[in-house]
Amino acid sequence: MSDGETSPARTLDAIAAAPQPTIVVPGGGALADEVRACQERLGFGDASAHRMALLAMDQLAWAVAGLRQGFEVGATEEGLRAALGRGSVGVWAPYALISGRTDIEESWRLTSDSLALWLAARIGAARCYLIKSIARRRTRMGAKQLAREGIVDAAFPSMLKEARIPASLLGRGDQAAFAAFLSGRDAGASSCGAEID
Repeated sequence: MSDGETSPARTLDAIAAAPQPTIVVPGGGALADEVRACQERLGFGDASAHRMALLAMDQLAWAVAGLRQGFEVGATEEGLRAALGRGSVGVWAPYALISGRTDIEESWRLTSDSLALWLAARIGAARCYLIKSIARRRTRMGAKQLAREGIVDAAFPSMLKEARIPASLLGRGDQAAFAAFLSGRDAGASSCGAEID
């Protein structure tokens, strides 16, 4: 979630009104920034920082779920599927599912961007949307270029290949189209935002 025209409140409103099952994967936000700063001050390793950043995402998941009726935190695949089965929007708290996995890199190269793709592949999602506070300039954007520009994490391009899930990037000014797409008002659209390849 981000600021400016891509306001969290409007994004959450669009997601809350969506008729299709949706899972939100919040980033760590300012809490993850504090983990980075703490790592610089104290000097602990990336594995510890990775787990602390996951806990930051957990905390943001609870914050997001507390902002709208019908948003429910899930820490496992089963928990998220159960939330969707009850008609809720799932909000992923990733620590329980990710911490200690040997197939997930424990470094700052991998953040909520890649974790969202990983989860999308696990649950069989139709598409993964990344919502960023950038001005989207194109209808297609390369994952490697986005990683070079620091818009997505460094692990994202390889995760996109592994996940085999289509991904789109939404930036400032895309909210109206996103809301129309989620609500089904844009009946001819199969997705919105910039396709990431």
